[in-house]
Parts: sequence; C-alpha cells; structure tokens
Amino acid sequence: MLKLTKASLPSHPFLLLFISILSVSVSSILIKFSDTPTSVAGMYRLFITVIIMLPFVPWRRLRSIKLNRKDWSIVILAGILLGLHFLFWMESLVHTSVASSMVILALQPLFVMIGSYLLFKEQANVLTVSCLIAALFGSILIAWGDIGVSREALIGDGLSLIGTLAVSGYLLAGQKVSSKIDANIYSIIVFFIGGVVLLIHNLLNRYSLTEYNSSDWIYFLLLSIIPTIFGQFLFNVLLKSIGATTVSVGIIGEPVLAIILAYLLLGENISLFQLAGGMITLFGMGMYFWAKSFIGGRKVGSHG
Repeated sequence: MLKLTKASLPSHPFLLLFISILSVSVSSILIKFSDTPTSVAGMYRLFITVIIMLPFVPWRRLRSIKLNRKDWSIVILAGILLGLHFLFWMESLVHTSVASSMVILALQPLFVMIGSYLLFKEQANVLTVSCLIAALFGSILIAWGDIGVSREALIGDGLSLIGTLAVSGYLLAGQKVSSKIDANIYSIIVFFIGGVVLLIHNLLNRYSLTEYNSSDWIYFLLLSIIPTIFGQFLFNVLLKSIGATTVSVGIIGEPVLAIILAYLLLGENISLFQLAGGMITLFGMGMYFWAKSFIGGRKVGSHG
C-alpha cells in the first residue's frame, strides 16, 4: 500500500492522477474519430485491456485475497456499472458534442462525495466543498454555449447522466474493496465483467463483432491502451490511497483537456465561456488538492 504523507501527495498519487486524467480525455476524441458502434468499441476496449494485462497479474496473490460473499458481490456490481458507464456515456457522444457530454460527467464528484459520506462517513469541510463547487461552476461555463435544447441533444445529455451515475457507483464500489484485493486483479475482473455486459448488449442488438477493417481494430487497441490502462486502471490503483472522491474531483479536469484536444484534433472551436470555465475549473481543482494535502492533517480519501 502506498503510504501517503503531506510531502509525498503532490509528487506521487497526484502525478498519477494527472496522467490518468490526460489519458481518459483522449477517449472522447477517439470515439468521435470512429463510426463503429460505441458498444462494440467499448466491449473490445475492455476485452483487449484484459488480454494485455493478464501477463502482469500477480497470480500468487490470489491466495491472499480475503473477499467474502458480500465483497465479491460488490466486485461484480462494479464490473456491471463499468459496462453500463461505457454503454451510456460512449453512446452519448453520438448524440451530443464532447463539451456537452463532458460537463455532465463533471457532476461525478458531487455524486461520489454524497456516496462517500453515506458509505464511508467521509466528512467534507467548507473549503473542500467550496473548491468543488468552483470547479463544477467552471464546468458549467465550459458547456454553457454548447448546451443543446434539441431532442437529439437531450437524448445525449440523458445518456451522459446515466453513464455518470454508473461510473460514480463504480468508483465507490472500487473504494469499498480496494484494501482487500490487488488493483491489477480487481481491474481485470471488473474490465472482463464490463466487457461481458457490452457483449450481451451487442448480441441482443445483432451488431457485428468481426466485420471491421484494420483501422477500426487499431482504434480498439488505442482505446484499450490509452484511456483504459493509463486511465481507468490507474484510477483503480489510486482508490486505495486517495479515495473515490479525490479521484472523481480530478476527473473534473477531463472536460478541459478533452475540449483542448477537440480543438486541436477535431477543429471544434473554443468559446470565451469555455476558456473562462476551464480556468475556473483548474483553479477549483488545484485548490481542492491543496486543501486535501495540507489542511487538517488527515489522510486523503480515508475509508470508514
């Protein structure tokens, strides 16, 4: 277990958190680049990740896993929630823009903070809540000029909201069992279960599982390596040390990075609202991490 101190927080887990946020920010861009069904892309994203990670699993530690029936049910639930997150959130990008979908995803810390209080009795002081509100306000500004009122946009926003609720539950479930199971083993299990959820959806909808060209398979591979291994997997690693709330606050930065990448790679314009919102979001995040690191002297993301 990574032992955190005031001195080690900024340079170790938060550095990993930045890398993971940057990596998951690429996913929305990759999804926009491909015309393959998002549920198929999500399925192969998870299954290919499992194949890549298998050689690096510390199988000897399987004997040391001390999960009871309730813990295993939580792990299975986490995998189902992850599959539902990919199913709904990735599909939302088909119906709405990157900015509009991502701003709803930025509500994740609010849901996780509420869940952390109910499940782990984690207390949030006024300063950390204020920093979170500032970051959320910045996220709202980011998408202010891009919020659609059409039926298509509302469908996309609704899908993004369901996906956000699912991933919030996924992070909370992961924190619940993080002290009892190695992150590598846990990740492989939940990634596989999530992939099975998407496989069932694809079979029910009779989507082709094989008729894709070479560029699509490269796209599946990139999704598995960049936003999944360097993104979702690192989130699972960090759950044990800094907790679900802090991880989810870091994810607020994903819309900022995604919009910058969308501007550079997709030619999407950056409005004045998005620029101002991005600066406020980053400021709120920075203040939140500073408050968690240096104020109160309590362990970040402590579990109840």
